[in-house]
Amino acid sequence: MSLQPLGGEIASVASGSLGEKLGLRPGDRLLAINGHPLRDVIDYYFYGAEEHLELRVRRGGREMTIRARRKYEQELGLNFVHPLFDSIRHCSNACKFCFVDQLPSGLRPSLYVKDDDYRLSFLTGSFVTLTNLTEADWARLAEQRLSPLYVSVHATEPSLRRRIFGREVPNICQQLRRLGGLGIRVHAQIVLIPGLNDGEHLARTIADLSALYPIVESVAIVPVGLTKYHRGGCRAYTLTEARKLLAQTASWQRDFRQRWGVGFVYPADEWYLLAGEPIPPAEAYDGFPQLENGVGLVRELLSDWAEVRQSLGTGQSAAPHGMAKLTLVCGTLIAPILADIAREFSALTGFGVEVIPVVNRFFGPTVTVSGLLTGQDVVSALEGQDMGDVVIMPRAMFDASGERTLDDWTPDQLEERLGVAIWSAGNWREVWELARTSFRH
Repeated sequence: MSLQPLGGEIASVASGSLGEKLGLRPGDRLLAINGHPLRDVIDYYFYGAEEHLELRVRRGGREMTIRARRKYEQELGLNFVHPLFDSIRHCSNACKFCFVDQLPSGLRPSLYVKDDDYRLSFLTGSFVTLTNLTEADWARLAEQRLSPLYVSVHATEPSLRRRIFGREVPNICQQLRRLGGLGIRVHAQIVLIPGLNDGEHLARTIADLSALYPIVESVAIVPVGLTKYHRGGCRAYTLTEARKLLAQTASWQRDFRQRWGVGFVYPADEWYLLAGEPIPPAEAYDGFPQLENGVGLVRELLSDWAEVRQSLGTGQSAAPHGMAKLTLVCGTLIAPILADIAREFSALTGFGVEVIPVVNRFFGPTVTVSGLLTGQDVVSALEGQDMGDVVIMPRAMFDASGERTLDDWTPDQLEERLGVAIWSAGNWREVWELARTSFRH
């Protein structure tokens, strides 16, 4: 457990906010609001929504009480060093496919943290297992109605679920019903492992979860991700198996759409790319409830390009004629789609664009997504090649600040090593804007 006192250290105070008017400043620690000790930013927002506020603040070695009246919708305007003020809740399961357990040594310490904290699920959409909830947690969920939560189910059969998690775990269907009774909705995921929880087991899981609709609002099916450091005896899915899974889920989706008007179960993008099947249209994703889980990201990429292509085709964005060359790096799975777009982009803009898929040697070639590329693998793939004027890297390669790859390369270090300008972009609109403004004549 953390030795730090309860409450959160203030990182910044918004200009013109109530917090600024009250004299709060970075470095202060907000301990309590209206007598409620603060465990995290959820408590801060929940208890800070009252009209009359009594703030307990520590500044240096001194504690003080500040009283204020808050107008409707007036914000305290505080940002904190970390969203959790006490210790993070760690995972105590023993899943053989755990990605953290498949990481090599020498990476940033934060990458080895196996969190399983329902508060982060509510705040950031990270998936949790609900296997470590205490009655105090349930009481808090009842009070604050933290909805939605994102839950890793994997299987609903109790014996299979115990086998997957490597220990005794609560009955997940009972837990989901209990959440529903509190007015909390759930987005579930199933990490699918060949021969373990697929086939008839998957059918059972989908049947059980669909019986809980609308408590369970959506279910994502994600193929297991394995690095070369995996020692758990799992394997990746084949093209034939991916096509079978897509056929199976398509049948379920047709049934659910007839019943509820939504597909309910959504295969992750990797299934379509692995199977060589077309990416579904945007309406098939019903508002993209699990976009951050890799469900619909490719469709968003294609939709973004369609809009850019239309604006270029109608002359709404005049293209420069500098004949600059751009090199775009990516993971091997998405490369064929990006190469097709790059050819169209080049024809419409006059820029030369070469897509270079990078084999992931750091984690192993079975890791094919762009977000898990490392700086060293990109350098290895590009050194000695004609990279043109700019190398564009997927933003997903970098951390939230955009400053570090998984193996701690910065954009400046990559530029110095490769001898060419480095950009990062999340879609083709950003690529076009960067190219248009940088090479305007």
